Amino acid sequence: MGDGPDYSHEAALGGVIAGVDEVGRGPLAGPVTAAAVVLDATRIPDGLNDSKKLSAPRREVLFGRLHDLADVSLGWASIEEIEALNIRGASLLAMRRAVEGLARSPDHALIDGNAVPPGLACPATALVKGDARSVSIAAASIVAKVARDRVMVALAQQHPGYGWERNAGYGTAEHLAALKTLGVTPAHRRSFRPVHNILYQEKSVTR
Repeated sequence: MGDGPDYSHEAALGGVIAGVDEVGRGPLAGPVTAAAVVLDATRIPDGLNDSKKLSAPRREVLFGRLHDLADVSLGWASIEEIEALNIRGASLLAMRRAVEGLARSPDHALIDGNAVPPGLACPATALVKGDARSVSIAAASIVAKVARDRVMVALAQQHPGYGWERNAGYGTAEHLAALKTLGVTPAHRRSFRPVHNILYQEKSVTR
């Protein structure tokens, strides 16, 4: 498969292997989204790679292919859970939920990053930069990215002006400018510094 991710980690482990990844740690708004994917070794879609290295149209195509050819599950952590647990804890919770939602319980999970979610019902291995090393994790990164982007497009219709259909809730210049002029929405993460600072300024003004 060239320089991209391959199936070697899965093959070495054997059995039912789930690749797990999350998106949405950095944005100022919206949920954290995780995906777990169990590939069929005989029907792996061509072109799987780290979602950040693929165009949006290509991700959409692969999203559909993966739902046709693999066992796919999504897990979410809400704004409230992000605030209660912090972003790292919420990301791990979303990943655990994604694994729990698979049609069959995996024998092992390959987790993107350097931490294994607590409470997993199966053994797991953390792989740093796993979406560039394991096709199962790359598949999960694509599924999570497309699913979260769709949620942010829907939220953009409810809260127009922040550009979420373009920036997915990240702190772009457009988003930061809108925060100052339009204010904070229920979809914003209040503990994140740019949002927190605006709320603090509003409290200072109203006192």
